[in-house]
Amino acid sequence: MIVDSHAHLVSPELMTAVRKEAARFPNIKQAETDHGLALTFGAAKQIRPVSKPLSDIPGRLAWMDKNGIDKQVCGGWVDMFGYELPGAEAEAWATLTNETLLAAAKAEPRFVPLGTVPLGDGARAASVLRAVRKAGFPGIMIGTLPRGAGSTLDAADLDPFWQAADETEAFVHIHPSFDAGDVRVNDFGLANGLGRVTDAVIAIARLISSGHVAKYKNAKIFAPIGGAGLPFVLGRLKKNHSITPGIGDPVAGLAALYTDTIVHDVRILKFVIEMIGTDKLMLGSDMPFPIGDHEPTKIVAAAGLSAAQTASINGGLAQKLFNIQ
Repeated sequence: MIVDSHAHLVSPELMTAVRKEAARFPNIKQAETDHGLALTFGAAKQIRPVSKPLSDIPGRLAWMDKNGIDKQVCGGWVDMFGYELPGAEAEAWATLTNETLLAAAKAEPRFVPLGTVPLGDGARAASVLRAVRKAGFPGIMIGTLPRGAGSTLDAADLDPFWQAADETEAFVHIHPSFDAGDVRVNDFGLANGLGRVTDAVIAIARLISSGHVAKYKNAKIFAPIGGAGLPFVLGRLKKNHSITPGIGDPVAGLAALYTDTIVHDVRILKFVIEMIGTDKLMLGSDMPFPIGDHEPTKIVAAAGLSAAQTASINGGLAQKLFNIQ
């Protein structure tokens, strides 16, 4: 079985519901554009329009067939997680998002859904996480910025969320944000080419350094993009650990994380494997975004791995983590 462990899906039912039930969400503004519906959550900037490929299920299945992919693990779209909404409304939005994504996965069993949580409120996020685990989701996808630019996942008031992730043994995909607030990457396409990596590596390095990865060890934390840059800076983080008392061990932290193959260069994939091995590595595409790997099995095939290693990366590990039958 071939499993794509990193993809995004906005269910068509969610797009219908947000239009029909606008009164339920007074802090979500809607704007129809030539490129699709664009939403504004609270006081945040308007998000990019929801592109057709995010909701095109027939097109998604055709792409999977072309690439020999049997199952696809689908989170939502980080732009639409609605962390900026006030408490009860944020919880209602997360619940609607989860209900419609679960319905899409039940209608098309090739999809494995990852839920979302109202991460701006640690207690509400914990409650929603417990609900999605009870509903059968293997875990969730979260953004790096629970309260916008400069906010952190290791904030003390998010401890109830991390405790729930630990107790439910949830898979937690930590996905970079499109706009992390660093204006230097706003040119030359660097928001995608580089900004996603810098955003993710800072967020996850903080979780390691703060001790979260060690403390909440039953949560299965996923750092995308070949470990979100961590393998490349591990030497510096080790040195920093040796001169900074009381912080988490980066070697043990990196060893505890899961990651994907979306690095676009087989030399880099080989380096990631040298640093972390193959037992925490899974095939990924970042479907349907242009920066993703549109032929994800090719880089694995080119890496010169054993048949057992290839099988594990291409689907064996994902079957275990996501309880795929």
